[in-house]
Amino acid sequence: MALKTASMNGTWMTEECKRSFMEMKWKKVHRYIVFKIEEKSKKVTVDKVGAAGETYQDLAASLPEDDCRYAVFDFDYVTVDNCRMSKLFFITWSPEASRIREKLMYATSKSGLRRVLEGIHYELQATDPTEMGFDKIQDRTK
Repeated sequence: MALKTASMNGTWMTEECKRSFMEMKWKKVHRYIVFKIEEKSKKVTVDKVGAAGETYQDLAASLPEDDCRYAVFDFDYVTVDNCRMSKLFFITWSPEASRIREKLMYATSKSGLRRVLEGIHYELQATDPTEMGFDKIQDRTK
């Protein structure tokens, strides 16, 4: 049973969302998590979880062409000082082909979800794949 953990402008987040995020953040068992808002229940739920071996391209390919989503991506990289680092990216996916009502629902719920998902380093908003290319992720960590 989904428990209500956070109120976000009338939208609720399921316990599974928080648990999946904590597993990704602390245990590193997920590379990314895609969240969606169930239109009827107004609950934020986990839509897809990417295994630790999956890539940013796998995340981008999993986003629908005509529906909005939120995603969190765990980006691992090596600094110029040869230090291994990891940064969490919060991505708001709102494609042009999605419905206006859906775009508004995602826009008004974003800040509440961000407050619950503590430890996010960077944020991206995208309406088409070029706005969330891998180069955008790499540029943010420089």
